[in-house]
Amino acid sequence: MHQGNAHEANSRKALRATMFSMASNGALAVVKGVTGYFGNSYALIADAIESTTDFFSSMLVWLGLRYASRPPDANHPYGHGKAEPLITFLVTGFLITSAGVIAHDSIQNIRTPHDAPKPFTLIVLGAIILWKEISYRFVNRKSQETKSGVLKADAWHHRSDAITSLAAFIGISIALVMGEGYEEADDWAALLAAGFILYNSYLIFRPALGEIMDEHLYDDMIADIRRISKEIEGVRDTEKCIVRKVGMRYFIDLHIEVDGSLSVRQGHSIAHRLKERLMTEWPEIGDILIHVEPAE
Repeated sequence: MHQGNAHEANSRKALRATMFSMASNGALAVVKGVTGYFGNSYALIADAIESTTDFFSSMLVWLGLRYASRPPDANHPYGHGKAEPLITFLVTGFLITSAGVIAHDSIQNIRTPHDAPKPFTLIVLGAIILWKEISYRFVNRKSQETKSGVLKADAWHHRSDAITSLAAFIGISIALVMGEGYEEADDWAALLAAGFILYNSYLIFRPALGEIMDEHLYDDMIADIRRISKEIEGVRDTEKCIVRKVGMRYFIDLHIEVDGSLSVRQGHSIAHRLKERLMTEWPEIGDILIHVEPAE
């Protein structure tokens, strides 16, 4: 597949997955909020708050992907892919804010006596847990196919939601089974969920920071590049090889060694064949700069 076509296909996949996330999070926020209100479960209401922030963060992801998919121009010769990790930072901010709101309200509810949740909330939570895990697997698969970091963050929102819903399920179960005196188990579950959301925020933030700082994270890819380079006739060895990720594309600087007695035209031909081979192997490569050196 041609590199441009591959990038466009990946962008379409990522945008469709994000639209799925927005629809899912919006619907679940309503279901959780209504169930939590009538079922007297603050853990479910906390879950609804998280789903609401997830809806807006998915909207940010969608807008970010739309911008990041723009082709290179005179002012952005490497494209607009750096918008992806920047949007991931905003998504992380949404997560941290929702965790703070949930933790604050959970503590308030723990200190305030209230009735135990209704049994029917467990049925709703069971269905939510199953759906969110399915959603996580779907969006995460698309993030792997497109190599999109911000889509991976969006996928982890679904996994985070599944685990916070599981915490709510356990808390409500304890409150119902143990009876009087254990009504706050539901609120403790919401507080635990807030802690998990904060931890998950770090897991999402860290790779995005690495991408924006061009951190060295691609040892396996570099090893494959070196191996394939030596398969090209005329390439004796490789020296420096640097990979950096810009959105869903990779940009590579590679030094190769060739026979020093070759002409400039011959060296250029070898580099051109190598570039074609590598970009065929990895359609998500945006560009490769190959520097030709004489072998010792």
